[in-house]
Amino acid sequence: MSESRRLESAEGPRPRAGLLRQGLGLEYLTVGWNVIEGVVSVGAAAAAGSVALLGFGIDSFVETSSGLVLIWRLRAERHARDPEEIERLDQRAHRLVGLSLFLLAAYIVFDASEALIRRERPDPTVVGIVITSLSLVAMWWLARAKRRTARGLASRALAADSFQTTACFWLSLFTLAGIGLNAMLGWWWADPVAALAMTWFLVREGREAWRGEECGCGGSHP
Repeated sequence: MSESRRLESAEGPRPRAGLLRQGLGLEYLTVGWNVIEGVVSVGAAAAAGSVALLGFGIDSFVETSSGLVLIWRLRAERHARDPEEIERLDQRAHRLVGLSLFLLAAYIVFDASEALIRRERPDPTVVGIVITSLSLVAMWWLARAKRRTARGLASRALAADSFQTTACFWLSLFTLAGIGLNAMLGWWWADPVAALAMTWFLVREGREAWRGEECGCGGSHP
């Protein structure tokens, strides 16, 4: 047996209280980052006339709401002694996360469709490129950390939230690609088409979260 395995056996599983603190820390980071990201993105979108960047900023606030739901769920468990009560809290939070996924998908469909109909061309913006690039790194790290913590807590709500963070990673990538293709090649339609393509992932995971099913977050990571 390797040294790491011997240490793991000696120490036993990580205490649930430690996992709760870790989960709360990740959600506080998520909320803090997304508030900053949303404000900066919406401001840059208004300055550049970019519908895609505006949608990205609104998505940041949706992710903030999901993070607040999980903060409520994890803090509530600290005062719950009955495992059945904890499970009920998790199911309620799970459905609220599913609802936020539906809202996110609906907004993307509306925003992207409007951009296609109006043939709106977002101007390239350095601020938009920087914030979406930073978001790629932040969302990738947060999604992985949330999945690990969700497995330790056996929390479907946190697992569903990790998928939403993963969705924000892809939305950051699509937004960045759309702005870049529009700036370099004049493909104004690239960003709304890419955004529409990802909505089926959001609807699928939102439906599973709402029904209380196990989400497929484990295999849907960047």
